[in-house]
Amino acid sequence: MIEAVIPLSFGDFPDDVQLCVLSFLHPSDLAAFACTCKRFEALYRHDQRLWFSLCHRRWGSKTLINKWGGGKISYRHLYRVLDEYDALIGFWRRFGDTPAPAAAPPPPLVFFEWGPFYITGSRVSPSKNMGYGVIKKPFLWMSIAPGGEVVNYLDPEGRAEVNAEDLVIAELGVSENELIQVNVSFIGECHVVVEENLEVNVDPSSPNLRGEVSGDVYGSPPDQMKEIYQYLANKTSPSSRRQRRREKEKQRQGRMRKLEPENFVKIVNCSPKPSRPLQGLWKGICDDMSLNFYLVSYDDVGGIACRKVGDFHRPLTYHGPIFWTPSLTFFDSPLSPEEDDIYNCRAHLRPADESQEIIPTPDNGVVSHMLYINSSYDLVIPDLVGTTVNPRQVEGRIWQYRNGTFGFGFLRDDYIIDLKHIAINGHLLDTVEPSNGC
Repeated sequence: MIEAVIPLSFGDFPDDVQLCVLSFLHPSDLAAFACTCKRFEALYRHDQRLWFSLCHRRWGSKTLINKWGGGKISYRHLYRVLDEYDALIGFWRRFGDTPAPAAAPPPPLVFFEWGPFYITGSRVSPSKNMGYGVIKKPFLWMSIAPGGEVVNYLDPEGRAEVNAEDLVIAELGVSENELIQVNVSFIGECHVVVEENLEVNVDPSSPNLRGEVSGDVYGSPPDQMKEIYQYLANKTSPSSRRQRRREKEKQRQGRMRKLEPENFVKIVNCSPKPSRPLQGLWKGICDDMSLNFYLVSYDDVGGIACRKVGDFHRPLTYHGPIFWTPSLTFFDSPLSPEEDDIYNCRAHLRPADESQEIIPTPDNGVVSHMLYINSSYDLVIPDLVGTTVNPRQVEGRIWQYRNGTFGFGFLRDDYIIDLKHIAINGHLLDTVEPSNGC
C-alpha cells in the first residue's frame, strides 16, 4: 500500500524554523512575502523575534544587537538604522576648504568601525616614531537613544581620555564644551557631511533664542529727558527691530557654532582583489624615513596610479601620481639576469629596528611578479615620453611578493619602498597610542 504524501505549507513549520528561514530575506523581499496573508503581515510589522533574527544574522558578529538603544527600541527600527550605518564602515577621506593657516588641519584619513552599541569614527595618521605605527584617535560616536532617535557625539579635539564604553547615550553627563552633538548626513552613497546640530547645542545663557529684543541691548534708558523720545523711537521702529534681530541672530550663531561642517568621501576600493592585486590603501617608509599612506587605484581604461594620501592643503584629485602605468601585464618569476640585478642592487627602505632584514624571508619577500611603471613626469609632460628624457629618470618597477604586498622603485634611485597593508579584515594594523610621543 502506497501512503499518500501530504505536502506541508510554510505555515506548518515550527515558528523557530520559519524565523530562521525568513532571517535570510532582504526586507523588501520580506515585505512582499508579508502580503500573502494577514498572519505574515502581522509577523512582518510587529514580531520582535523576526527583526532580531534579521539584525543578528547580518550584524551579530560585529556588534551587540540587544545593547543598542539600551535594549528598549524595536528591532525593526534598529534594522533601518544599522542598514544606513553599515554604509559607513571602512575608510573615508576628508576634503573641502583648507583650514586657516593658524589652525592645525585634522588628518585626512578617517576609519569607521563597529563598537558594542555604537559606530566609532577615528582619525588615522602616521606615527612619528620612525616605524609602521598608525595613530588612531576616535573623534565621533554614533548610536541610538532609548527613545529611538539617532544621536551622534563629536569630540573636536580627539582626546584619548574619552571612553566610548562610558557613553550612555540616554544620560550623557558631559557638557557641550567637551562633546558636541552633530548630524551625520549622507549625500549619495559615498559622501557624508558632519555638521553641528544647532537645535541641541544651545548656550542656555544666550538671550533672544526666539528673536526677542531684551531691554539691555542698548544699555539702560537715558537719564536726560531730551533723549527719551529718541530712545523710545529706536526701540519701536520696525526697521530698527529687524536690524536688531539680525544682529542678535548673528551673535547667537557665533556663540552657538563650535565647528564648521566636515565633508568626507568614501574610499570604495580600499582593499586588494584577485583581479586587482595592487588596489587599495597601503603604508610605507619614504626616502626621508617618514611613514606615508598611499592609495593605488585602477582606472576605467586599464591603468594603475599611485598617490600619496596626506596632503592637507590640496584635494587628492589634484595630486600628481607617484607612479602610473597604462599596462597591467605582469612578468612572472624567474626574471631575467638584468631585472634581477635591478632588484638586487637596491636597498629596502624600512624602519631602523628592521634594518637588518635586508634579505626578505621566503614566504614574505620573494618576488613573484614584476611590472613596469613610469613616474609622474610622463603623465604631466606626455610629449616628452620616449624623446629626450633619460629613461632612468622616469622608468621604474613594481615587485610583487608572494604574500600579496609589493614594493616599487625607480631606476634613478637606489632604494625600494616596500608597502604594507594599513588594515586587514576590517581591523587597523600596528596601531599605537597617541600619548607615546607620536
